[in-house]
Amino acid sequence: MYLIIKRFFDLVLAFVAILCLLPILLPIILVLLVTGEGYVFYKQKRVGINKKIFFIYKFATMLKDSPNLSGGIITTKNDPRITPFGGFLRKTKINELPQLLNILFGQMSVVGPRPVMQKSFDAYPEDVKSSIYNIKPGLTGIGSIIFRDEEVLLNDVKIQGDDTWEFYKKKIYPFKGKIELWYQKRMGFLLDFKLIILTAWVILFPKSKIYEKLFKDLPKRNF
Repeated sequence: MYLIIKRFFDLVLAFVAILCLLPILLPIILVLLVTGEGYVFYKQKRVGINKKIFFIYKFATMLKDSPNLSGGIITTKNDPRITPFGGFLRKTKINELPQLLNILFGQMSVVGPRPVMQKSFDAYPEDVKSSIYNIKPGLTGIGSIIFRDEEVLLNDVKIQGDDTWEFYKKKIYPFKGKIELWYQKRMGFLLDFKLIILTAWVILFPKSKIYEKLFKDLPKRNF
């Protein structure tokens, strides 16, 4: 019953959000058309519910051929592949708003584990891979909140001369898996509501770790 009601609220929230955000979305589309490389939306294959592949939508923030340039699929702070306007969209998370369409299409939920590329999915521990996408991936979630500083974190790793992909595999993905499984064991309307509010909070206050006070049993991040 929870998942049925959750789907209803997903549809309502996504539809209302699109209508309310049109005054913001339309100028963004116009700016993207006349700046950068002249393309608006970026779509990429991601792993979704029951490990099925789907295309996720975002506003374009990087050069078209970014995955084939230096850095590959890892994006760090001040990445030279990010366009000037794209940097603003990424910092404010506005670049994620086209995923409201993925929610309408039934591929995503408002709250859930973030969908990742196949290569990234393969880096998860086996116990995580077997269950993380038993539910729909989300526009936001506990992983998005805790790793609000992910690009900064990876930039620090890069500056230190370490391999960012190895850091992902050995540090980030195992921990992300733990916290997403934490969410699945406790998911409900109250937790979803808290995570939506927290998402807005960490966008405004990116250094805040208020989630540690709200969720005492949350696995601790040690890096």
